[in-house]
Amino acid sequence: MSSKTKSSTARGNKPGRSAIADVVSREYTIHMHKRIFGVSFKKRAPRAIKEIKQFAFGAMGTRDVRIDPALNKAVWEGGIKGVPYRLRVRISRKRNDEEGAKEKLYSFVTKVPVESAKGLQTVVVEDS
Repeated sequence: MSSKTKSSTARGNKPGRSAIADVVSREYTIHMHKRIFGVSFKKRAPRAIKEIKQFAFGAMGTRDVRIDPALNKAVWEGGIKGVPYRLRVRISRKRNDEEGAKEKLYSFVTKVPVESAKGLQTVVVEDS
């Protein structure tokens, strides 16, 4: 089979309906410790914010990721080097109603208050 005759799945493009158009909310546990392990102390909290955005992009498929100020506060609460080991977050994919927006959808990441984020599974949240 030559490279010109490969199917769309062999190239990595998935045929069919795109799930990106759906508006949905899910709760995830992000293991921050494995994402910032080995990062120098003065770069840990800024890197954690970047890693949260990267995680949300992978989970929701939207380039436009917005962080809730409460989540930002939770990451920075221990200072620049005291980032929590795990964070429980809710990522909501929403429609972008702004005029002239580049993206049709954006992801909004908020903190979910829990006793311990350890051992929790991903949950689809029903918005009311």
